[in-house]
Amino acid sequence: MADMPGVYCLRTNLMDWDAERLRRTYSTLTDLEAVFRCLKSELGLRPIHHRVPRRTEGHLFIAVVAYQLVQIVRRRLRDRGLADRWTALRNRLATRCRVTATFRCTDGRTLHLRKATAPEPHQALIYHALGIDPDAGGFVKTVI
Repeated sequence: MADMPGVYCLRTNLMDWDAERLRRTYSTLTDLEAVFRCLKSELGLRPIHHRVPRRTEGHLFIAVVAYQLVQIVRRRLRDRGLADRWTALRNRLATRCRVTATFRCTDGRTLHLRKATAPEPHQALIYHALGIDPDAGGFVKTVI
């Protein structure tokens, strides 16, 4: 009780389900809804105004594939002891960005230097758990 204060009242017509199965299903549903809310914003999956069935199917396909990728990432992290919600993971990684500095050269050309900021320790932990190089993308120098 100390870890989970409060009470949830779930109502169902499924009389053959026990309380644990009902709770687990409800938790899965609320997690699924939270991930889809994030994906709708991140991937531009809303609003849905498709009138052609093929477009609706494509939209749903992209959403389901994106959700599956989220679950793969979360499972890999959970296997390595990082069992956070998708929103928490997004918020932790959101502060990391790539920066482009632009300089005008004396000969009239423009120099663009692009590099990712250094990961914070909690971000590096996530990258390490996923087997991702925190410096992926490296340093890019472009002269135009």
